[in-house]
Amino acid sequence: MVGTGFGTRVHVPALRAAGFDVIGLVGRDPERTQRRAERLAVPLALTDLDVALARPDVAAVSVATPPHTHAAVVVAAAQAGKHVLCEKPFALNSGEATQMLAAADQAGVTHLVGNEFRFAPERAVIGRAIDEGRLGDVRILSLVQFVPLVADPGARTPPWWFDPAAGGGWLGASGSHVVDQVRAWLGDFEEVSANLSVVSDRVGVAEDSFTVRFRLRRGADGVLQQTAAAWGPMSGVTRLAGTQASAWIDGSEAWLADADGVRRLEVPPDLVLPEPPAASDDPRQRFTHLELGPFTRLCEALRAGVEGRPPPVGVPLPTFVDGVAAMRVLDAIRASASAGGETRSC
Repeated sequence: MVGTGFGTRVHVPALRAAGFDVIGLVGRDPERTQRRAERLAVPLALTDLDVALARPDVAAVSVATPPHTHAAVVVAAAQAGKHVLCEKPFALNSGEATQMLAAADQAGVTHLVGNEFRFAPERAVIGRAIDEGRLGDVRILSLVQFVPLVADPGARTPPWWFDPAAGGGWLGASGSHVVDQVRAWLGDFEEVSANLSVVSDRVGVAEDSFTVRFRLRRGADGVLQQTAAAWGPMSGVTRLAGTQASAWIDGSEAWLADADGVRRLEVPPDLVLPEPPAASDDPRQRFTHLELGPFTRLCEALRAGVEGRPPPVGVPLPTFVDGVAAMRVLDAIRASASAGGETRSC
């Protein structure tokens, strides 16, 4: 496990739930790495990635370091013949992402990106309804969300979160998830027009909000809009409208409406997640109950790759191919925002 923040909170328990032995934690600060390794009962606390990669008993590497370090860590792991799971945002840009994919392909290793919310049941059942043709030709979709995560300027965040040079900003932190979800449902983006903004009472930092108008190659139009700086409860809209039906998410449930009425989309057994932990009052754990189940499924796919077995087929897996495609969209969003919202091709 490379990274001692999100990696220790979500990756380590998910990897263990998927059947992995987590034998080493790699971090930058020796004391902090040792302390967290002991807390998690991880045998090795290391500050030298090469030492970890040289071990013959290491079959896979999970990467949850700041985004600007992903390319170097992933390429080194792939060249060492290790299977790799890398957090999102996948890279700083699509150029780095392409190098990471090439290294993994050349090494012949399993490669996955941390877009675990593909496995969230409410999203997965909508994807299945789309694939089954129940919505007809999807023409329009909106994914809008208001989140209070950084509304308070005094909120504790990792230093890189608001540093654009380190890959910080809400577009990478959360926009990478919604871009991936749109692609998983409906395929590639064609063009975007975007604005990146700071809604919280901060100055000179990476964005905490984004608004993106997009068109997909399949012809659908849509809007992605999120802020992490909205005081109050989390709220939002996720809705798709097609020629035969509409679908939307309400809390943790997915719904569909057509000429026959409105009904909930039931979750089939192959899309059910492991039982989540209870929601926590600890601000460091506020999303763990939402993240751990989907991330366990991602780690199960990684283990299948390590063992040479076919991966689970309930949800399309987010691989480095998807990582490259998503980074091209993020690059286009940033280019559009820098040009005052001018349309950019993806």
